[in-house]
Amino acid sequence: MAEAFGRTGPTVVGAGALGRWNSAFANWTKVTPALLYAVRLCASVCLALFVAFWLELDNAYWAGTSAAIVCLPQLGASMRKGWFRMIGTAIGAIVIVFLTACFPQDRLALLGLLAVWCGACAFAATLLRNFASYSAALAGYTAAIIAADNLGATGGASPDVFMLAITRGSEICIGIACAGIVLAGTDLGSARRRLAESMAILAAEITVRFMRMLMLAGAQFPDTQAERRTLIQRVVALQPMIDQALGESSHVRDHTPRLQAAIYGLFTVLDGWRGVATHLRRLPEDSRRRGTDAILQNLPPELGSVSEAGLPALWMADPLAGRRVCEKAVRRLTALPADTPSMRLLADETAKVMAGIVQVLDELALLLDTPGQASPSAPRVRLIEPDWLPALINAVRAFLAICALELFWVATAWPNGVSAIVFVAIVVLLLSPRGDLAYSGALAFALGTAGAVICGAIMKFAILPNMQTYPAFCAALALFYFPVGFAMALTRRPAVAAILTALAFNFNPLLAPTNQMSYDTAQFYNSALAIVIGCSVAPLAFWLLPPLSPLSRARRLLASMSCDLHLLAIDPVAPISDEWQSRVFSQLTALPDQAEPLQAAQLLTSLSVGTAIIALYHMAARLGATEQLGAALAAFAQGNSASAIVKLHQFDDGLALMQNSGTEPVMALRARGRILLICEALDQHGRYFDAGAPA
Repeated sequence: MAEAFGRTGPTVVGAGALGRWNSAFANWTKVTPALLYAVRLCASVCLALFVAFWLELDNAYWAGTSAAIVCLPQLGASMRKGWFRMIGTAIGAIVIVFLTACFPQDRLALLGLLAVWCGACAFAATLLRNFASYSAALAGYTAAIIAADNLGATGGASPDVFMLAITRGSEICIGIACAGIVLAGTDLGSARRRLAESMAILAAEITVRFMRMLMLAGAQFPDTQAERRTLIQRVVALQPMIDQALGESSHVRDHTPRLQAAIYGLFTVLDGWRGVATHLRRLPEDSRRRGTDAILQNLPPELGSVSEAGLPALWMADPLAGRRVCEKAVRRLTALPADTPSMRLLADETAKVMAGIVQVLDELALLLDTPGQASPSAPRVRLIEPDWLPALINAVRAFLAICALELFWVATAWPNGVSAIVFVAIVVLLLSPRGDLAYSGALAFALGTAGAVICGAIMKFAILPNMQTYPAFCAALALFYFPVGFAMALTRRPAVAAILTALAFNFNPLLAPTNQMSYDTAQFYNSALAIVIGCSVAPLAFWLLPPLSPLSRARRLLASMSCDLHLLAIDPVAPISDEWQSRVFSQLTALPDQAEPLQAAQLLTSLSVGTAIIALYHMAARLGATEQLGAALAAFAQGNSASAIVKLHQFDDGLALMQNSGTEPVMALRARGRILLICEALDQHGRYFDAGAPA
């Protein structure tokens, strides 16, 4: 018995108590941010309503609604969304005033142009990214909100539209300002630090896995294709975090191109890793070992000795030290003496990996305000819209949905029909950029709106009549906003988040609090019916005119990229590498999350092939072999990869003679390395490259 007690008794009790304390602490650290966000949400809405009541504005609930919309769990996200919301509000107000002034007596023209404007905003919201997309959507439905206040029962315009625009704009800006004040007073801001940590972790993970691949390049060469394809999606996911950091810090905002350069640097690292992995897999074991040994001798040993968990901490502590190490590796690899195209390819592609890491560490130093950081010029890379069709579909859908409700409103003279128009515009414009998730999001939003009607009715007719002071009114609002805000910050399910968002956003318009509260049940339920119908028409619009599926969007992006690549081979007039990178980075950023991993790999391969073709033309111009290169790429431009490989090898034979004769031997060898890279890419993805040839 004593032995059993000594073996199990104290140990089990101690471990259980310690485990319970650890579990409680872990749960508390997860719950605390959600509690803080719930408090901020309540305070933002109450402060906005107080200011609007004090100024005796007509529809103070728009101030509270704006505060609820802008108040997000992160300070940077709230500030960024607030600025863009102000811009969108101003643009929408100006447009509706202009339309009303141009068509004061023509209701059909006014309503038709309002629908056209909302369609144009849906188009812009699809093309833009992150909070800029939200601003474009807001410009559309702000015009609808102001129009709802100045249009008559069947669409006639009011001469007071200018003052209404100023009033609604003021109410919305009050909500934005109040939410910003509450968050700025309770959050010191951590978006820059979170972005730096995410960037360092991702860069370190890529680096360590690349080094591990080189060290294990033996008989069992690791297959890293799946890893690289997953990492591409994680790089794209950094974009929203950059937007949050821009909203939090004016210093970072002044260097926006540099932060984008970090994303491009990570794509460059993955591109170089792909080139090295593809080539090593094709080499015999002994050649592979010799190649990787030569490369590893020129790489910093600490990159291979530090774990994925330890390297981010080192880079966060001193990013400039890591930059100097990687920059030294770039110089050594670039100058590495090589006697074969294979060795030259390995050295150049590994140098590309290290150069991308240098780019990331530069921006890491910017985010961390590291003393002595350099100010490198950002690459001239800009995002280009790769496919206009999804934006056009969204524009047509918004136009048709709003026109349908406008015609129904005019035909029936429904007094609350204009509210239905407002809410169908809100839902359709906000959800259009979400692609195939828009329909489910619209259904969830409609369900949340129905819940908001129930909560609003309980609050307005069962709770508020017993409240006589503003503090009591705020306490009543907290009964709703606190649990909803807590659940919004805690949930990780998109459908639940959409329902809770609809609850939070639509509660104030349904409650419609004023200085002198009105408890007209008929008016409340008529308004609620209009809002529910508007939110229910939105999913119907997405169902009748669905967006392109992720598979279709991915196929269109790949077809466009392949076509661009063939055009590059046909007409390489003064090709610029930055322009090509802009095209490919735009495609990678626009690739749907549901796309197949192979499709992401094919886009990344296009980046390698296009960059290699551009470099080859520049080298061929110096070697006097431009015509020979054009003839070699003619088969590729026509969609015949097998013939292109043969002709490129023939061109490689000519470069070998130049190299042996002493005519620019280093340049000729580097060009042969580029040819080898293109041939391996064509052999691996020949069917993809052949499919995009011009007819």
